[in-house]
Amino acid sequence: MQVSIESTGTLERRMSIQVPAQRVTEAINTRLQNLTRKVRINGFRPGKVPVTVVKQQYGAAVRMEVIEDLVQSTFSAAVTEQKLSPAGEPRIEEITGDEGQDLSFRAVFEIYPEFKVQGVEGLAVNKPKVEVAEEDIDAMINNLRRQQATYSKVERGAKDTDRVTIDFEGTLDGVAFEGGKGSNFPVVVGGGRMLPDFEAGLLGMTAGQTKQVAVAFPADYAAANLAGKTANFSITAHSVEEQQLAEANDAFAELFGITDGGIAKLREEVAENMRRELVEKVRSRVRQQLFDGLLAANDIEVPSGLVKAQVLEMQQDAAQQMGVRDAGNLPPADEFQEPARKRVALGLVLGEVIAVSGVKLDQNRVQAKLQEMVASYPDPARVLKIYRENRDAMRRIENLVLEDQVIEWLLERAKISEQSMSFKELMNFDA
Repeated sequence: MQVSIESTGTLERRMSIQVPAQRVTEAINTRLQNLTRKVRINGFRPGKVPVTVVKQQYGAAVRMEVIEDLVQSTFSAAVTEQKLSPAGEPRIEEITGDEGQDLSFRAVFEIYPEFKVQGVEGLAVNKPKVEVAEEDIDAMINNLRRQQATYSKVERGAKDTDRVTIDFEGTLDGVAFEGGKGSNFPVVVGGGRMLPDFEAGLLGMTAGQTKQVAVAFPADYAAANLAGKTANFSITAHSVEEQQLAEANDAFAELFGITDGGIAKLREEVAENMRRELVEKVRSRVRQQLFDGLLAANDIEVPSGLVKAQVLEMQQDAAQQMGVRDAGNLPPADEFQEPARKRVALGLVLGEVIAVSGVKLDQNRVQAKLQEMVASYPDPARVLKIYRENRDAMRRIENLVLEDQVIEWLLERAKISEQSMSFKELMNFDA
């Protein structure tokens, strides 16, 4: 086997491979000989069909199969011999080789970048220092009370927290646009359901009043035809209702499944949930800083094929979240290019960190994580069995645990400072 390699880019390689005709012929003859024991042809006893007859009927198909197998096996052997690490499947080009001639082909592929990971020591991390205070619990309870609020009509102008039922129609340069019209639509003023200008325009409106409101759409608005533009809305109010928060008592606690312990028990559970969310938020903030620091210190080129595959995966995830089932209606790929590139780069950098650190997956932690995940199910044992029998699900759990271990290793070497802040600031919780 003759092999030559050409660099056609930083990571792209073009490999030319030539396989001797004798090896091709021997592989074809061996496969034909094996077929004589299996095929059934009229006029011949099973296992006694002559090779010449088998070749007449199956020779072309066998030759195609052998060439396909030889392309795969010789490419694999060649990259191993040349000590290359292909990133993804190769693109096979120009397969040539008639009967009795050498088999020649070219394989174009990308390799993984070779680099020595930088920036591991002294990564700067600003860790939030936060506690759940009683006023934070009060604010969360009030948020739950708002979710169970009732409304009663009032004869006055709308104010913050009122519910205003409206008809509205928006125009852009005098032309109506899709999604800009609604009838008998309830809006809680200050609830954040509509754009800020829209909700601000409802302040002071009374039942029966019609008002023109200019609404500015943010530059990153999902609808490209509206992003960064200002539309005019004609709004008619049908009713204004005042909000009455649900009373925080034992009956209120029962709405959230608390049958014993009343409002005091509800406060305990709310506080515990808030602390769990706080721990996860702090971890997420620290994790992001570590990963951003690693990417900044390791500006590596990544294989375009891996980025393309990651873009497709992100498109499919986004479509699934939006309820889109038609593969032909995936979100545009452009918006995922940079996030996909960063995700691929981070995976490569973390792989090098794992190699440098010698971190090994802790199976005890995997089992503990698994037990934690199934604990909330009515039948944990059954869910545990399902997880353990699903290799993909287990691999995801293992990756989470390994990431936690890598983060701990990085934190041991990081330069950590603490920043005191409130629960509301960290969680972006508007009470």
